[in-house]
Amino acid sequence: MIRHIVMWNLQDHAAGADKATNLVKAKALLLSCAQVVPGIQTFEVATATPGMDCTNDLVLHMLVDDAQVLAAYQNHPDHVAIKPFMKSVVKERRCMDYTV
Repeated sequence: MIRHIVMWNLQDHAAGADKATNLVKAKALLLSCAQVVPGIQTFEVATATPGMDCTNDLVLHMLVDDAQVLAAYQNHPDHVAIKPFMKSVVKERRCMDYTV
């Protein structure tokens, strides 16, 4: 199995909206990809909880069967379609994939 974790920090203002608005939209767009390919075992998207010590605004945590599932997800048209918005609002992105 492969664990895929992506963390983002968003710009304070981008794509004609403030960070809070863009966080809501980004979370919804990511969640819309939760079942685009078979083999996704876990798909979780979360925003930072106010008042807690967080270094990122948004996180995606996935657990997939194998590298082929991850590649299919990354290349799926629904996932590809959200990338322009994400790139327009993101200030910083971190990603890690590892075998479990």
